[in-house]
Amino acid sequence: MAFEPLASDFYGYESLLTDREKSFIADLRAYLETDVKPIVNEHWEKAEFPASIIPRLHGLGTIGLGYEETRAFENSAVFRGWVALELSRVDASVSTYVGVQNGLALGAVAITGSPEQRAEWLPKLASGEVLSAFALTEPLSGSDSARGLRTIATRDGDNWVLNGSKRWIGNATFSDMTIVWARSTEDDQVKGFMVPTSTPGYTATKMEGKQSLRMVQNADITLENVVVPESLRLQNANSFKDTAAVLRQTRAEVAWSAIGVAVGAYEAALRYATGRTQFGKPLAAHQLVQDLLVKSVGNITASIALCTRASEMLDRGEQLDEHSALAKAYATSRMRETVAWSREILGGNGILIDYDVARFFADAEALYSYEGTREMNTLIVGRSITGHAAFA
Repeated sequence: MAFEPLASDFYGYESLLTDREKSFIADLRAYLETDVKPIVNEHWEKAEFPASIIPRLHGLGTIGLGYEETRAFENSAVFRGWVALELSRVDASVSTYVGVQNGLALGAVAITGSPEQRAEWLPKLASGEVLSAFALTEPLSGSDSARGLRTIATRDGDNWVLNGSKRWIGNATFSDMTIVWARSTEDDQVKGFMVPTSTPGYTATKMEGKQSLRMVQNADITLENVVVPESLRLQNANSFKDTAAVLRQTRAEVAWSAIGVAVGAYEAALRYATGRTQFGKPLAAHQLVQDLLVKSVGNITASIALCTRASEMLDRGEQLDEHSALAKAYATSRMRETVAWSREILGGNGILIDYDVARFFADAEALYSYEGTREMNTLIVGRSITGHAAFA
């Protein structure tokens, strides 16, 4: 497919991509527009994930980008950000599936696994042979996971025995393997384990009643004397600092996903404004509507600029926690404003799923909170610029 720049990329940041990266984006965009976009509202309303799209998402190469074991061509963190944007521009739940499978689960193995674990598991995760989840959050532990993790791992010879519970775990109702983070009773440090979901004592129960990211299959997980061999312990995950290294990378991609949600809502609002007539002229010809559209473009452009720089720093090994934290906090805050303005442009129709904006409006709330709330990311940046930690 021929690559066409997004009109909502007002300053043309996509021009930074290589020709090969642009070709990849064009193919992904064509698939999402043709096969995914027409079915997302129905599945969102039913709170079901369209399993039929999973093989093609893997086949297009959206999983495993950035790792030599799974992709032959080099690509930039900026490009991977644009992939997240494209996915979220159509649907945030689809982007979340990829983010869990690729950034969190595959990323955990890539960053904290041994060379042997990388060689065995990365190709399986990239191809979709193994579907995965990432279990860090707990019923009583979210933002304080570094110190408040209650799931425990006890060494028993060549095995580990896991006990505890997890909550809000995406993809967990259908995953084949879940990355479980638990505190070792030996040294009180957080360690990571690749847990096959068929292991006795492992139970995942779908969470019901969500009003955001309804297609994402979140689950409550219980672990009752779950036995995991040492060979499935992530060999380089020896403290929460190693867990944080995974989150640092994915936090920036969540920021890109937030831009995608803002773009999707803005584009839907622009279509509506140019196609609907009020007081004898298109909505788009009214000053107040143009004001909302222009402010939305400003939010999107500023967020792309910030995330582009953060991704360039990641490629050069210069990105720190505070850089990804600022990207996530800023992009999700601007996303929240933009989807609200888009809903406002549509008036009463803005709460109908048929016009897409209502879905983006609801899904924005989940992105605003997950992988680090605005408040927590603000404290990370605040510590960096003041030298004072204000977490408690």
